[in-house]
Formats: sequence, C-alpha cells, structure tokens
Amino acid sequence: MLSLAMLNYLDYTALAALSAIGRTGSFDSAARELSVTPSAISQRIKALEEKLGTVLVQRGTPCLPTPTGRKLMRHAENVGLLEQALSKELGLTSENSARTSLRIALNADSLATWFCPVMAACPDLLFQLEIDDQDHAAEWLKRGDVAAAISAQGKPVTGCDIYPLGALRYFAVAAPDYVARYFPNGVTEAALREAPALVYDEKDRLQHNWVRAQIGQMLPLGAHRLPSTQGFVEAAELGIGWGLNPAPLLTQGIAAGRLVKLSQTPIDIPLYWHVSRLSKAPLAPVTRAIRHAARDILVPHEKSPAA
Repeated sequence: MLSLAMLNYLDYTALAALSAIGRTGSFDSAARELSVTPSAISQRIKALEEKLGTVLVQRGTPCLPTPTGRKLMRHAENVGLLEQALSKELGLTSENSARTSLRIALNADSLATWFCPVMAACPDLLFQLEIDDQDHAAEWLKRGDVAAAISAQGKPVTGCDIYPLGALRYFAVAAPDYVARYFPNGVTEAALREAPALVYDEKDRLQHNWVRAQIGQMLPLGAHRLPSTQGFVEAAELGIGWGLNPAPLLTQGIAAGRLVKLSQTPIDIPLYWHVSRLSKAPLAPVTRAIRHAARDILVPHEKSPAA
C-alpha cells in the first residue's frame, strides 16, 4: 500500500514519463514525445515502481497504466494544470511554453456538433479526448481517469462540481425511398421489426428508447453497428437504415430532400459538465468555453418522454 511519505517524494520527471506512456501507448512513443531515449523512459518508470512498490504500467501492445498508474497520471495532470494557471497569473507564459494535457470524456455526438470550438478557445491545452456514450462518460471520472466529463448523468459525481449545459436534440430520420419501402403506413410495430436500424455501439439505447416512445413497448431491432457520428448521417442518407441523429447535422440533408423525419417529436438528451474539484480552478477557462459553446447549439432542457 502506498504511504503519504512515498507521495511526498514523487519524481515528477518520472510522472511525466508515465503520463506520456499513458497517452501514446508505448515506451518508444513516450520517448519521442519527451525527446529522450526509450532507455531513459524505462529507467524512470522502473525507479518509480520500485520506490512505490507497485507496478504502474502493464507492458504490452499497447502499454496501459494500472489503476495506480492512472491515479498518478491524474495527479500529474492536476499539477500541470495548476502550474499553468499560476504561470499565467504571474505573467510567465509565452508562445513557447509547454502545453498541459487535459483528458476529458465525452460522447461522439457532442464532439461532432459543438465541442471543437471549446478546443479552439483553449489553445494552451492539449486535449486528450476519451469518447464514450453520454450515459457512461461519467464513469471515467469515477475511475479517476479524466479531469472532467460531458455526460447525460444529472447527479454530481463524488468530488466533482456539475454544470447543466442544455440538451442535444435528436430526430429519427431515413432516406425518402427507405421510408416509402419500410414505413408506407407510418411508424408501426410491424415496420420497426422489419426495417434495419442504425446503432452506434452496444451501449447505444437511443433507438430502442425512441421505439418505446412511439409504440409503447421495446422491440428487438435488427441493426447495423456503426460507431461514427458522420457515418450515421451518411448511412441514413444512403438508405442503409434509420436512426436518431443530432438535429444540427440534419439541416442540409432534410433541406435537400435526402432525409425525412420519421416523427416530428424530438428526443432531447440533457448534457452536464462534470469537473473534478481538484481541477476546478485551473479549468475555469475551459468551463467558460464549454458553457459558451453549448449555448450556441444545445436547446434548453425539458424532460423528453423518450429520453
């Protein structure tokens, strides 16, 4: 077990090596990132593991931090954020100052519709984005793997502050020919059993929830698994399947007649910004950028019957 005395003598050069391995997945890549030799990286990790008496990196392809390694990576990230904030406050930053990495968990649809302006507004940070379903992104925070997360979870994660952002609006859409083939009589149980759907991954329940809202029951859906937000829209336009897509990505397709809505009733998925209290102060500029960008795209949240 680690002791407080051990933590008082952490080698931050070794922690930087550990973080680089976590980001890049290998000792060689970490060495290139830090402009040192792979041998130097190996020696730093070995010395840190011996000092702490525990394995920090699972050697393999890719190399992965152990649970203890992930906690130390988060500690190093927090220290980096605090140092960067202090440097700004003291006027010590310059264009050549090293950028601090920031790990955030968020859903793919947020990245595709409104998150990139946040990155543009925070040029001093190197964003390390972890993509997960909006119902599961907060789990990254609970494990201590990220400093903040965008999630549909409205309950604060322990040790974190939470900011409501609004809701990302979705519509069920398909190509006109597809609708004529599978939904000539509208959205019915028989049609839904026959029509191929689109799902992002095994965690994606959006289509299932929409079906329940439409016909009052859950159905087993024959579905294509397509883990790409842009691919989802393209697949719908090509008549491969029907699916729920973010409204901001549908404007052109609907206007051009490439897509039609299966229902005029949207699903609004509420999103929240969860940020660790340890990182709250240095991440204040990110929080401001998040809330500003969200206001431009997200809608005010009202409970959706299908959400």
